[in-house]
Amino acid sequence: MKAAVYYDNGGPEVLTYEDVPDPACAPDGVVIRVLAVSVEGGDVLSRFGQRPAVTPHIVGYQAAGEIIEVGPRVEHLKAGEIVTTVAFAGSHAALRAVPARLAWPVPAGFDPLKAAAIPVPFGTAHECLFDAGRLQPGETVLIQAGASGVGVAAIQLAKRAGARVLATASSDERLGRLKPLGLDVGINYRDEDVATAVMKLTDNKGVDVVVDPVGGATLTSSIGALGYRGRLAVVGNAGREPMVTDIGPLMPGNRTIRGVFLGAEILTGRIHDLIQQLIDEAARGDLEVVLDKTFPLSEAAAAHAYIESRAAVGRVLLIP
Repeated sequence: MKAAVYYDNGGPEVLTYEDVPDPACAPDGVVIRVLAVSVEGGDVLSRFGQRPAVTPHIVGYQAAGEIIEVGPRVEHLKAGEIVTTVAFAGSHAALRAVPARLAWPVPAGFDPLKAAAIPVPFGTAHECLFDAGRLQPGETVLIQAGASGVGVAAIQLAKRAGARVLATASSDERLGRLKPLGLDVGINYRDEDVATAVMKLTDNKGVDVVVDPVGGATLTSSIGALGYRGRLAVVGNAGREPMVTDIGPLMPGNRTIRGVFLGAEILTGRIHDLIQQLIDEAARGDLEVVLDKTFPLSEAAAAHAYIESRAAVGRVLLIP
């Protein structure tokens, strides 16, 4: 099969398009013919800094496709079904093998390209807002990197939960594209200090919940934006900066900070069922999956470079 692989860490240019062996189907797994790969922020970070145990390495969390082989222990899935899948690697390829537990059926008629982009971003956003953040109707939430996959999902989930939604992005144009999703007020972090802007927008009260997938220096502004008893969910390090932050300001306001990693619980029944629920809601039109741009799998390097340019709003796909 064809796949986008790399042999060592680095920029997008380390990705090459090559022939590699087809994946084997495990007794409790399935193999899919990939229809769409959703390039995740974690894919970019892994390529940049996580040394592969074996090479050539196929990076990638998420892909949707048609099941072409089913392991003998699998009873709930069958060949010919369209599923969306998650694993810690292997999505940037024409074929993919995953445990059946990490394959979710796509409702009939729902675009598999959109289904490919749901499990990790929407599941993570939900965990940040409602498990870590304990968001309640009438509260105010700040979503850092609002144009990211997690950001786009979090805006919608927070808005339909009855929250006032603030979000950051790198341009007014990107913020404008988030308005139809439920964004109340956007903050261009290139033009404004985020914490200062939040205080102006909240009469110096701060927000109740912050979702931060960026980390680094952005984490300081997230803490500074919190109100009394505010809750901060930290879910990534997209900024690739050291997590050196003074947490002293958390104490006077009885604020809390919690890390979120969906992968630690993705095999649990709770998260498995949550992801299926989110897929079904998107298929009904209750949630919008925003797809920014598609690239051929052979142009994976260009897709990664485009993501790193921070021009995208929503998800970037690779099509084998």
